[in-house]
Amino acid sequence: MRSLLRTAMAVFLVSSAEAGAQHCIFRVHLEAKAQDGSVFAQPLRSLTGRSVFIEKMPWITERDVRKFYPYRAADGSYAALLQLDDHGRTVLDTLSVEHRGSYLYVFLNGRPLTEFQIDRRVSDGRIYLPSGLTETDIKLMNKDWKLIGGKRRK
Repeated sequence: MRSLLRTAMAVFLVSSAEAGAQHCIFRVHLEAKAQDGSVFAQPLRSLTGRSVFIEKMPWITERDVRKFYPYRAADGSYAALLQLDDHGRTVLDTLSVEHRGSYLYVFLNGRPLTEFQIDRRVSDGRIYLPSGLTETDIKLMNKDWKLIGGKRRK
């Protein structure tokens, strides 16, 4: 009886851990300088083919996203509008003022999604992901964030 209970508890804990691990991972990194060193910066081949360095610590993560709105992109993939919470909005506003001319690199679920050059102040707390999202990405986003203008879809 005890071994059955232990087995049931182990299955429950493993399935709970797996269910908690499946969510959308969103990271926004700022462009760094090669002189920043390997502790703070890492090399990356950008989507445009340039060799760049990005800061290892992300400035914005999935914890800063409050809502999203997915839609079809022109290339057939999905695109999305992300609405940040107060912390994320403040960070994005600060980045857009203090690092104008630099690049932001956006990663979703471990893969590079897009890069933006900061050309103006962004104070509305919104990030547009113009394309490259998959249906799986949208499902994972839906698990973590509410839809803009509605509730989470099931």
